[in-house]
Amino acid sequence: MSHRISIPLLLLSILPLLPTTAHPLEVHPLPLTGEGRAPGGTPAGDARSSLGEAPSLTQENGLASSYQPTAENLAARREFEGFRFGIFLHWGIYAEFAQGEWYLNNGLDKDEYAKAASCFYPIRFDAKAWVKAIKDSGAKYITFTSRHHDSFSMWHTAETPYNIVDATPFRRDVLKELSDACQQEGIRLHLYYSILDWIRADYPLGRTGLRTGRTPAPNYDTYFQFMKNQVRELLTQYGPIGAVWLDGYWDHDSDSIPFDWRMPEFYRYIHSINPACLIGNNHHIAPIEGEDFQMFERDLPGENTAGLSGQDISALPLEMCQTMNGMWGYKVADQNYKSTDALITLIVRAAAKGTNLLLNIGPQPNGELPATALDRLQGIGCWMRQYGQSIYNTQRGRDDLPWGVTTIQAPYNPLVGDKSSKQSTSTHPRGAAGVTTFAHVLDTTATTITLPMAKKPRIVTDFVTHQPLPFAYNKKKAELTIHLSGMAPALDRVVRVE
Repeated sequence: MSHRISIPLLLLSILPLLPTTAHPLEVHPLPLTGEGRAPGGTPAGDARSSLGEAPSLTQENGLASSYQPTAENLAARREFEGFRFGIFLHWGIYAEFAQGEWYLNNGLDKDEYAKAASCFYPIRFDAKAWVKAIKDSGAKYITFTSRHHDSFSMWHTAETPYNIVDATPFRRDVLKELSDACQQEGIRLHLYYSILDWIRADYPLGRTGLRTGRTPAPNYDTYFQFMKNQVRELLTQYGPIGAVWLDGYWDHDSDSIPFDWRMPEFYRYIHSINPACLIGNNHHIAPIEGEDFQMFERDLPGENTAGLSGQDISALPLEMCQTMNGMWGYKVADQNYKSTDALITLIVRAAAKGTNLLLNIGPQPNGELPATALDRLQGIGCWMRQYGQSIYNTQRGRDDLPWGVTTIQAPYNPLVGDKSSKQSTSTHPRGAAGVTTFAHVLDTTATTITLPMAKKPRIVTDFVTHQPLPFAYNKKKAELTIHLSGMAPALDRVVRVE
C-alpha cells in the first residue's frame, strides 16, 4: 500500500484539478498527473450495474475497452459481491522491524534491510488458526500479501532466492499452508501483488524507494517478464485463487513522460491462465481495460475523506480496504484500534453502498494475529452470525437516510444483471417478487423511521424477534413510516420489510 506525505495548505486550492493515487498500506503524496476525478468529485448516488454486461472501461492510452469477461468471470464477480466482508493480511519480513510495511522506504540500505530475512522465524504461525479465526468473524475471503514493495516473496518462488523458503531459517511456504487452510475451511483466497519494487535494479525508478542503495539498471521488459513468471506460479501452484490485487501503479503518477505499465497486456496474461480470476488495481484512477473490480482505499466510494479515493465509481464490483488500527503492516506502537461497534457500522454502511469491506490486520513477527485484532474479529463474528442475512448477498440500497441505511435482497436475473445500484436514488422496489429491504437503524435515539417505498409492503418485522412492527404507508408520497417502540436497543436495529 502507500503512504501519503502532508501537503502544504497552499496546494489545497488546486486539489480539485488533480487525481489521487495512493495505496492502502500507508499514504502517498497526491499525484500531479494521471487520470481520474479530483478528490470528492464522485457523485454519491452514482448508478451502476455490475454483472449483466461487460462495463465500458478505459485503457491506459484512453481508448475504448475491448475486454469481454467470460461467463466464469461474471459468475466470480457475482460471488465476490455476495461476500461483502473479507480480511486483508499484510505480512512480510517488515514485521520484524515492527514499524509498518513501508520501513525500507525510510532511507534504509536494501542489504541491511535484507538481513531481517536471515532471522525471520515466525514460530507461532498457524495457518489453520488464522483461517479459523477469520472464518468465525463472518469474513468470506482473505487477501494476503504475496509480495510487497520490499521485493520479498512470501512463497517458494523459482524467480528469486529472496523468498521465505530460501532466504529464511523458517523454510516453510506460508502461502501454501494458508491456501490449504482456506480450502479446508471454504474461504476464498485472493493475493496482493506489488508491481512496484524497491530492490530490483531492473525496475524503472518512480517516486518511492529512491534511497535503498541499489544501482539502477532499468529494464521494464525483464521486470515485466519477472512479474508474469511469478504470477503464473501463484495462479498454478497454490490452489484456486479468486483474485489478484495489484498495487504500486501510483509510483509513476508524477513522471513527466507517462509511464506505460502495460497493464492491459498483463491482465490478458492473467486471464489467459485463469479467466475466472478477478483483477483489481489500487491505482486510484478510473478502471483500466481488463480489470474486474474497483477498489477504494480508506474510504467508501464517493466519500474520499482520506484523499485517496476520488476516482469515479465504475460499473464494476466495488471493494473498500481499511485498516483495523492505523497501519497496514505490524507496528508495535500502533494500538489505535477501531472499536468493534465502529467496524460493524462500517460493514453495514459498505453493504448499503453495494461495496465489500476488506478489513486489514498486520500479523506479528512471531506469526500470531494481534490479540486486539482477534478480539475485534470475535465481536464482528458475533454480530454477523445474528445479522449476516441482512449483509451477505445483498444489493445496494439507500445510504443517505437520516436514521441509517438500507440493503436489499432480491433474486438475480441473469438476463438483465444486477441493476440494484439505481435504487440508491429512488424508492425501494417493494412489490417485486422475492424482494426484501433491510432497514439498518443506526440512530439509537430514533423512535420512528421513514423511507421511500414504491408500494405498500406486505409485512414489516423486527429482524431479531420476527415480531410485526406497526407501520403506515403514504401512497401519494410513496413513503413508509415504521414505529420502532417495540424494538430492543441495539447498535443497529434491523427491520425487515417485505
